[in-house]
Amino acid sequence: MCKDQVEDISRFFLDRDDCLLLVVDVQDRLLSAIPDCDELVQRCAIMVEGCQALSVPILLTQQYSRGLGPTASALREMIQDGHVEKLHFDCCREPGFLPELEGSGRKTVLLCGLETHICILQTCLGLRNRGYKVHVLADAVSSRDPRKRQLALELMRDAGAVISNTETALFQMLGKAEGGEFKRISALVK
Repeated sequence: MCKDQVEDISRFFLDRDDCLLLVVDVQDRLLSAIPDCDELVQRCAIMVEGCQALSVPILLTQQYSRGLGPTASALREMIQDGHVEKLHFDCCREPGFLPELEGSGRKTVLLCGLETHICILQTCLGLRNRGYKVHVLADAVSSRDPRKRQLALELMRDAGAVISNTETALFQMLGKAEGGEFKRISALVK
């Protein structure tokens, strides 16, 4: 295999020491319009708990909280560090976001939340434009309209994002089947 091929697939690998989980706008009023909202919250919660077990930092955003309400209580209770308030659809355009992201020192972002064709897509593009590797967790993003979700996933893949899922991401970061972390992650995905 030539060097270019090795470099080309490097974006598919996850190193937990370089990863950050970004949970975007999983808010009560947005959830009420999402057909698979319970599953979405459950998948995001699995990622939050898994990342906590693996010491992977987590950033949470809320879009216009006054109008769209707080983050779903199941997630709000798990993430004690607060959230970045935003008005921009692209998190990277929000003044309070980039300092938090850059302060983590991480260059790979695992992306989950709402809505796939708006805030997830625009944030993914903003991150890719700034040189971040992005793994979109397809089973932990959603939209009101499944067709718009699918198109957004295709656009993000075309932009160089890796389209993955929660279980794959957790086991990639875990790396081996041993110890307490393995037992905790295995229990989460059963």
